[in-house]
Parts: sequence; C-alpha cells; structure tokens
Amino acid sequence: WDSVRPAREGGCSLPRLIFHADQAILIFSCPRDGGIRMECRVFVAACPDYAQAEEKTAELIERMGGMGRFARPGETLLLKANLLAAAGPEQAVSTHPAVVGAAAATRQLPIYCVQRDQKMLSISFDAAWGNEDTQQLIDILGKYNVKATFFVVGSWVDKYPESVKALHDAGHEVMNHSNDHAHMSQLSKEEIIADVEACNDKIEAVTGVRPTLIRPPYGEYDNNVITAIRSIGMEPIQWDVDSLDWKDLPASEIIQRVTSKVQPGSIVLFHNAALHTPEALPSILEKLLQEGYTFVPISQIILPGTYGSDYTIDHTGKQIPAIAAPAQ
Repeated sequence: WDSVRPAREGGCSLPRLIFHADQAILIFSCPRDGGIRMECRVFVAACPDYAQAEEKTAELIERMGGMGRFARPGETLLLKANLLAAAGPEQAVSTHPAVVGAAAATRQLPIYCVQRDQKMLSISFDAAWGNEDTQQLIDILGKYNVKATFFVVGSWVDKYPESVKALHDAGHEVMNHSNDHAHMSQLSKEEIIADVEACNDKIEAVTGVRPTLIRPPYGEYDNNVITAIRSIGMEPIQWDVDSLDWKDLPASEIIQRVTSKVQPGSIVLFHNAALHTPEALPSILEKLLQEGYTFVPISQIILPGTYGSDYTIDHTGKQIPAIAAPAQ
C-alpha cells in the first residue's frame, strides 16, 4: 500500500478492512480541495469468512503495488490496475468489477466466471508475443485430453499461421484477442468493431471458424468496449483465476496459485511463451482431474442465451442463470 501512496503530507489514509454481510470492503479517505477528506470504499470480494476476506484484501493491495496511484488533492481517485486480475506483462489498466461497487448496476461487464454446480472449469491462454512453446502446450493438453481456449492477436496470426492451424486441428478454440493489442478503451465504437473484425477475418481464414469470444487486450474495458463487442454478437471474456505466469513465477508457485483458487465455473488465465507454464501445467491438470474437475473450452462453460432473459452477470463478473439471479 505504501508503494502507491503519495510521498507528501496529506495523502490517502491507510485502509481499514470491513467484513460485512459476507463482503470484504476497504475503507480509506483521500484529501480534496479545502482540506476536506473524502471517504472511499472499495469492494474487494464476496467472502465466506473474515480469514478469506483478509487474504483477498492482501492480494488486492499486492496487485496495486507499482501499478496504481492516488491523485492530487481535488482529483478523482485512480486505480489504474486490474486489481484482482492483473492481465499480464502489459500491466493492465482496467478496473476489476469487484472494485466498481455500487456503480456495478450501470456498468457493462464481461464474463469472469460462470455459476456452475458441476465441477467444471476452463483454462485459457493469451497469445500475443512469442511462439516458442505453443506446440509443447498442445502436446501437454493432448496428453490429458484437455481442450482449452486460446485468445490470439491478429498480428500473431500473421506471424504464426501454422501454430493457429495446429491449435485448431488439436481441437482447441481459437478466439479473438484484438488485431494489434491496442488499448480498446481509447478507441471509438467503430474503431473497436473494425479492429475485432479484422482479427476475426484472419482467424477464420486459417481455421475456417469465426470467433465468437474476445478477451480485450490488457484486460481493459469500459462500457463502450463491451457494448461495441456485444453489438456484433460476440461475448467479452475475462478470468477469475490468474496464474501470474507472466511474472516468471516458479512452477511450484503457479501450481499452488491455480489449484488453490479454482472453483466450479472458473476461467483460468495463462499465457503462451511464459517461462514456467509448460513445467507447471501437467501438475495442475493432474491435481484438478484427481479432484473431479472436467475441463471444457470457454464456449462450453458459459451459459447460452440472451442477457437479461436467460442469464445475468453479477457485480463480480459471474454469469448467473436468470432463474437463479436474485431479485433486484
């Protein structure tokens, strides 16, 4: 927390953790003009107990380190990080839905995970840069008969069409990760659609299948991004379990992070070309298979239908069947 506080007098106060009605909330204050302090509340996560609330809060603060900043007196508090789901080496600049709090009712959210009674989950890989381990990942997944979803950038398709075809031929989903890894929240609706469709065209030309899902670059989105994506019949996808493999964590740490955080309906984030992912992946698959989990591509774990009538998305980004959604 200290790493993102202003190094001057009158900065933001240290946070207090409040656990109320199964919700972990950080409360702190920031200065405004005239010496008045404004109280800020940041929803952390829905937690079953205080111990987990502390763990989630510690994770949030850790993710903020070096990526967030607090504005000068009189400015708005900025959280320039994907606080609970850092997107990768690009340093995500979006806000996780859990941070939206009361504003979530008016904010358009992608799907982070799905309410599922069965022990099923999806693993995904973002492919934007290197290609050195793609075949190795295909081989590992094939050994365990696991089908995954790969979100690829259009420029990656240009460079490695043979790898895109190999992924498709192995039975994995090849979905959209933008055409050139742009910051979509800085684009107009028309520019977003053009970018997405350009990548769709490239993927379809190689695989014969047009993508229906997209993961915005950097995990970054706003209402304009989500609305633009859904206007062309595609669904934006995030994740609720981050392997943090892009940080070059040791394999043992990646294994522990993923296996301890998954739950039915989880979507797990990995990256291709991450240093220790091929080493960690077999143990992750073996452990979760032993625990009774089934792996399916993301298109098979998300709920079909129309938003509102068939399903809704809660403030944490969980997709919920409409019949199970709480009354508003």
